[in-house]
Amino acid sequence: MIAAYQATCQKRVDAALDSLLNAPSPELARLYQAMRYSVMNGGKRVRPLLVYAACEALGISADKANGAACAVELIHAYSLVHDDLPAMDDDDLRRGQPTTHKAFDEACAILAGDGLQSLAFSALVDPRLSPQEPQVLLGMVQTLASAAGPAGMVGGQAIDLESVGRKLDQQALERMHRHKTGALIEASVRLGALASGHAEKDELKSLQTYAQAVGLAFQVQDDILDVESDTATLGKRQGADIARDKPTYPALLGLEAAKAYALELRDQALHALRPFDAAAEPLRELARFIVERRS
Repeated sequence: MIAAYQATCQKRVDAALDSLLNAPSPELARLYQAMRYSVMNGGKRVRPLLVYAACEALGISADKANGAACAVELIHAYSLVHDDLPAMDDDDLRRGQPTTHKAFDEACAILAGDGLQSLAFSALVDPRLSPQEPQVLLGMVQTLASAAGPAGMVGGQAIDLESVGRKLDQQALERMHRHKTGALIEASVRLGALASGHAEKDELKSLQTYAQAVGLAFQVQDDILDVESDTATLGKRQGADIARDKPTYPALLGLEAAKAYALELRDQALHALRPFDAAAEPLRELARFIVERRS
């Protein structure tokens, strides 16, 4: 089921993203080429899938969530472009292709990331993609800004850079990843719910619990794959976290215990969805997919 759902959602969000990545003038052609390269070069589109699935879990068509789906993917893409830079993780490979600063140059990559970040907020309030009332859109903008900024993803990356070579306990490691990875995943689910226009307080609370669990599970599985997978499968350099002496769940807990923890988080996510009916099945399937994926 998840493969068919993923294909449908990828087609929907890719069409919307494609419409946003056309240079408005010839002198901006190279910048937009780098932006397009960074976004349209594959990827699982997990965050847009979570947006659409959360919207549908509340009984509303996913078409109402196109702006939010584009926005979270653009923020995610910008974060990868900047994370790959020599000043950060200094990676040469992303999704099996040269990273943006290798395919273009470092300055162009920085500007492409900046452009994608701004474009995310434009997409979120674009009436063609987000037909919500202004008050709802304001809440969505606040959600994305908080998740993407220093209280969320950017703050998590800062903590990550400061943690290289250090030994973190599990509480500190989870705090870092709830910012770096979890904040945008949590925002994806909340944005989908807000886009529906039908999210009640108790439903938002249950979805938040779900999103916190899958966000952490996503990172735990990433750490496991960095140990178990290979570069060709991952599309990025296998063993990079080990080589950089970054704190990871397998290093802290042991590989088998990390796998057990990922499954425990999956079960927490599924438990949080008990109040929802069959319309939330894509969210349930995504929780399973996140800990079963091999790349």
